[in-house]
Amino acid sequence: RANRLARLLVARGVGVEDRVGLVLPRSVDLVVGVLAVLKAGAVYVPVDPGYPADRVAYVWEDAGPSLVVAGVGVGVGVPAGVPLVVLDDAGVMAELAALDGSDVGIRVSPEAAAYIIYTSGSTGRPKGVVVPHGNVVRLFEATDHWFGFGPGDVWTLFHSFAFDFSVWELWGALLWGGRLVVVPFEVSRSPGEFLRLLVDEGVTVLNQTPSAFYQLMQADREAPEIGARLGLRWVVFGGEALDVWRLEEWFGR
Repeated sequence: RANRLARLLVARGVGVEDRVGLVLPRSVDLVVGVLAVLKAGAVYVPVDPGYPADRVAYVWEDAGPSLVVAGVGVGVGVPAGVPLVVLDDAGVMAELAALDGSDVGIRVSPEAAAYIIYTSGSTGRPKGVVVPHGNVVRLFEATDHWFGFGPGDVWTLFHSFAFDFSVWELWGALLWGGRLVVVPFEVSRSPGEFLRLLVDEGVTVLNQTPSAFYQLMQADREAPEIGARLGLRWVVFGGEALDVWRLEEWFGR
């Protein structure tokens, strides 16, 4: 699917290091979209469908995408004159089905840009941070001796793909041959449902902001019979400061 979409993007004029906007909900299509943009040699610019209109407009103005990929019914405006590919559109689906599913064969250097993710804008206007392929690879090479991730690990894509923690979650699973569980937005906002998903899917690597994990700890406290079946190997924190002392009860249990 990613190869077919990459071929469609190239056919629509997307070239190496062109910027491609992605407006997709958390789904398999999101993962396919990211892979397709990178396979085309381009740079993905993630836009969360839940973003306010003024932030979306700012991202489009600042990033200057040459094309935007979206899902049907996504109510995010696209800049005038920028081509739009709607993945659920019948014509696009027919076009994709007719394309070759083998690797596109486009190669880029480690210095080439892979994605642009915007800061929160809490200290002013959001800033687009351009991250090259080599930095993502280095992140995993430099931390491998700590974690020993492998094909037996099960990860969650819990965070918005417009937040850089998602890069760690997505590629942690795919680069090491593991399994990625895409967490629906509604489940990510319900600690009890998320706890059950972690158990049902046999998740071994959980990545959380401390504030989200504190809520998960509370759900575990309220449903210990579910929490007792967790198969976690690692919990990786990021995004904000961690109060280690708050983990003592959960860690002991």
